[in-house]
Amino acid sequence: MRLYYVHDPMCSWCWAFRSVWNEVVKRLPDGVVAQRVLGGLAPDSEVPMPAAMRSTIQETWRRIQQMVPGTEFNFDFWTRCVPRRSTYPACRAVIAAQRQGACYEEPMILAIQEAYYREARNPSDDETLLDLATRLGLDAERFQSDLNSAETQSLLREQIGMSRKLGADGLPSLILEHNGLHRRLPYNYRDAGVILERIG
Repeated sequence: MRLYYVHDPMCSWCWAFRSVWNEVVKRLPDGVVAQRVLGGLAPDSEVPMPAAMRSTIQETWRRIQQMVPGTEFNFDFWTRCVPRRSTYPACRAVIAAQRQGACYEEPMILAIQEAYYREARNPSDDETLLDLATRLGLDAERFQSDLNSAETQSLLREQIGMSRKLGADGLPSLILEHNGLHRRLPYNYRDAGVILERIG
C-alpha cells in the first residue's frame, strides 16, 4: 500500500496540515509507504499579484488561523515583498534539493514554508531559494544549475501529471493506493486519527 500526499510548498493549507501529516507518517501501519507528490499550485509568472488576489489570500491565511490554531503567518510578507502567483519555482527547488539526496526533500519543504510564512520572504524568487539551499548545506552551484534545468522542469511536469492521474483535485490531497486502485482519503487539520482509521 502507498499513501500519496499531493502538496505544494507554497500552499497555505498544506502549511496548516504539516503537523498532522508528520504525525500520520510516524504512525503509518507496517507495509504502508508514504510518498509526496508535487501538485504545482501556480505556474511561473513575473506578473505582480493583483490587489484582489492579495486580499483573498490574506483572508485565507486569517481563516486558517481560526480553523487550525497555532498555524503561523507573517503578514509582513504582503508589504515587504512583491507577491506573484507563482509556486513552480518552489516546487522545482524541492526537486533540485532531492537531486542531491532524498534526505533533503523534507528540509527544503520546511525551509520554503518557514521562509514564506514566518520570515516574510518570497519563495517565488530564485535568490530566496538559493539562499535556503545554502543554509541547508547543499552544493549551491549545483543547486542553482539544477533549479531551472530542463530535467528538473520535466520532473515537475511528471509529478503534476501524476497528481492529476491520482485524482487530486485540491491541495492538500491524500490518495491511498492498494492493489492498483486509488482512493481519496478524508482528513482533518487537527486529528491524524481520522486518516489513520481509513488506512488501518
